[in-house]
Amino acid sequence: MLDAATEKLTTLWEHAISIWLSGGWAMIAIAAVSLVMFSLGMHILLRLRAKGFAKVPEKKWRKWINHPEKRKGHIGEILDFVTGGRTLKDTATYFEELRASEIVPFERDLLVMKICVSVAPLLGLLGTVTGMLATFEALASGSGGDKTMGMIAEGISEALVTTETGLVIALPGLLFQHILKRYYERYKAFLAHLETVCNQKLYKKIHKEEKPKVEQVAFTAG
Repeated sequence: MLDAATEKLTTLWEHAISIWLSGGWAMIAIAAVSLVMFSLGMHILLRLRAKGFAKVPEKKWRKWINHPEKRKGHIGEILDFVTGGRTLKDTATYFEELRASEIVPFERDLLVMKICVSVAPLLGLLGTVTGMLATFEALASGSGGDKTMGMIAEGISEALVTTETGLVIALPGLLFQHILKRYYERYKAFLAHLETVCNQKLYKKIHKEEKPKVEQVAFTAG
């Protein structure tokens, strides 16, 4: 049973390699693009999951704002960083720095991934053009024998294989990039909501501290 499965996998692997090699040099470029695209996608996914924002309920991190000793994980580190200000302007500055370090790298990597998704079918199309050129060259130079037919078949094979591979790489890449973009938008919305809550709590704290002083000044003046 195991030997039969191994033999079948070996046959499939050799068949896949044969198809891959028949695509010509464009397949190397498509392979490089797909490697960069999916590696970058997995890197983005792991980094977003490591943020842990979806695992911490809002009720919990709201408590963490007023109780620093209970903060944990990456959300706790974020709160340690953004709640150090004494004024709303300080908090805005901290969140601006936070977005520069947390959001900008994701935007850059998602843009690179989007470019890779766009480039994959174009490389397939380029392979199609070179394959068709090889086919026409064989038709123009050959005499119609088996050798000429073989060259024509190689050219058509190269054209079709590169087109198909480019689309096979681009379609799952597009879906993967879309899922990551939605995940990233959730994290971005979480940071925006966190900033609003932190500003509200700081405003109440400042207002609470200033109220007795205002009443004392008014009493002294009266």
